Amino acid sequence: MNDTVDPVDPAVPVPVDPIVSGAVNLRDVGGLPAGAAVTRHGVLFRSGNLAQLDEPGVTALGALRLRRIIDLRADDEVAHAPSRVDGLEIVTQRVPLFLGSVESFFADDISLDEMYRQLVDDSSAGVVDVVRGIVTDQPVLVHCTVGKDRTGVTVALTLAAAGVDLDAVVRDYARTEGLLPEWRNRRILQMLRSMHPEAKHLEDLATRSPAPVMQALLDDVTARYGSPADYLRAHGFGDDEIAELRRVLLRAV
Repeated sequence: MNDTVDPVDPAVPVPVDPIVSGAVNLRDVGGLPAGAAVTRHGVLFRSGNLAQLDEPGVTALGALRLRRIIDLRADDEVAHAPSRVDGLEIVTQRVPLFLGSVESFFADDISLDEMYRQLVDDSSAGVVDVVRGIVTDQPVLVHCTVGKDRTGVTVALTLAAAGVDLDAVVRDYARTEGLLPEWRNRRILQMLRSMHPEAKHLEDLATRSPAPVMQALLDDVTARYGSPADYLRAHGFGDDEIAELRRVLLRAV
């Protein structure tokens, strides 16, 4: 079990995450409430990169019976840290979401709120491609480098569009902060601070997933489009696809 306390509401039970050695922040989004339904287990997974999988990790990933992996990283990130999935018969779909480099966000010292707004506005076609990939094949894993921002935003929009209760969507996003290893955070922050000593948003960008940030993003999308589902519709996702998304992700309780 990778976590025991919900970061938003300690009274909410926290699910047991799959153990895939070498994978960071990997979890199943099953079990989230969606009105009179709940998200199915074993359908949609999310994580950070798969570059550090050891042999048991590759075996454990194979045991999830994934049919598709959706990699949200840019070409340079993939070249630097290629996924260790050789030998697994899994379709890999590449959907680079950031129009600029990851480094540019630290250099420009933007906030998480700004980053997420840019992602929603500038990479809408990519977001739709991700959700289409989720609808096409299951089980499916969506990942980026850390599994926090690109993965966090696209999975949140997917879950919200499927009808998952928004407070549950926010809780799932917020869990990431507690799943990032402390040693990783120390190393990354030390490196980034040496490069950007005056940056104000560095720790948030590198290590945090605050619930209010995701709540603000979902509120903004709803205010501008009507709902997360309407955001997808506005960028070419059809009503039939929304219905299929809900069918594959949800089950009645």
